[in-house]
Amino acid sequence: MKLTLHMQAGLPGAPETVASVVGDVLTVDGVEYDLSPVPEGGQAVPEGESPFVGFMTRAGGEVAAGILWRYDAASADPDQGGQIPVVRVTAGPLPDPVARLPEPETENETQGGENV
Repeated sequence: MKLTLHMQAGLPGAPETVASVVGDVLTVDGVEYDLSPVPEGGQAVPEGESPFVGFMTRAGGEVAAGILWRYDAASADPDQGGQIPVVRVTAGPLPDPVARLPEPETENETQGGENV
């Protein structure tokens, strides 16, 4: 499955998008979407409320779709720009496309890591 991820910064602490693929089934935030009806060489338009952006297509047996990808803006590198990542996944979870800021050092780490 070829997925175009339309990035959307959310409020700090808001849930981030989690998605996975098994065959023609895309699971986004715990909801399964069966994309097997998308015809070869054709396109389909999602109905109702969904994470999809635009229409879906199938070419060479591979489904292509755009999805909205929400992420925690507080943990993201603000310099990642207006990237629109495209990922191909045949099975398993989608990789996190967000460039993350490094974890802040704790006071213990900056003092040599020893407690006295």
